[in-house]
Amino acid sequence: MMASMTGFARADGTSEAIGWAWELRSVNGRGLEVRFRLPGGFEALEPLLKTDAAAVLKRGNVTLNLTIRREEQPKMAPDPVALEQVLALATALAARIPGAPPVRAEALLALPGVLRAATAEAAETTPAHLAAVRAGFAQALAALAKSRNEEGGRLSAIASRLLDEIEALHLQATLEAADQPQAQRARMMENLAALLASAPALPEERIAQEVGLLAARSDVREELDRLHSHIAAARVLLAEGAQVGRRLDFLVQEFNREANTLCSKSASIPLTATGLKLKATIEQLREQVANVE
Repeated sequence: MMASMTGFARADGTSEAIGWAWELRSVNGRGLEVRFRLPGGFEALEPLLKTDAAAVLKRGNVTLNLTIRREEQPKMAPDPVALEQVLALATALAARIPGAPPVRAEALLALPGVLRAATAEAAETTPAHLAAVRAGFAQALAALAKSRNEEGGRLSAIASRLLDEIEALHLQATLEAADQPQAQRARMMENLAALLASAPALPEERIAQEVGLLAARSDVREELDRLHSHIAAARVLLAEGAQVGRRLDFLVQEFNREANTLCSKSASIPLTATGLKLKATIEQLREQVANVE
């Protein structure tokens, strides 16, 4: 199956009082470049995760972001200084009031400023946490591969349609090129007449050289034959599907080369117009192929 280099996936879950979330984003690239963003305590996973990613993805610039959420209950602790002050004041005040009940702890703790939130200690990252996060990464990676495959299916359909258009234009160019020798011959005779008018004593060798050069420039059969073979090769690669991006990219460069030469050799307006349409369609194909893994 053809895969795109563009895709997105997300996976999340919980394990032993932590919550984790993976976000994976992929865009096109010349090779495989994987960049991780891991919170503290999970850096040791990076080499393993890179190996996991390389086993599934072959090309693309991939950003992999891990978010960790610690699920801890808030804790309260007394402020020692504030507690000593209010205890001393309450004890002194109770001693001055006859029959006053003894100072009660809950009453002191209810006073503003006596209790405060305790500073949470950094939770330790356990092997179970690491295992759960890596398993979650496998889920996200599988979802990313699925996303890229789905996009690859759409790319394959678009590329196939563009190849159909290129094939139709190739047939049209072949028909228009049938009149190319006659048109080029007429142009050749005009050029020869102008050449002889400017230099009546021109050597026969020079005349033969000019005739041969113009004849060579008029023949586009080789370009059309090569373009035909390129179309067939592209269809084979589309059918093959997996990891054909580099080869398709190179092949489209050859498409462009033949279309450019066809336009430069054209001796008629219709053939030139068809050549320009070919170049435009080939450029559309190049843009799609640039995303193929």
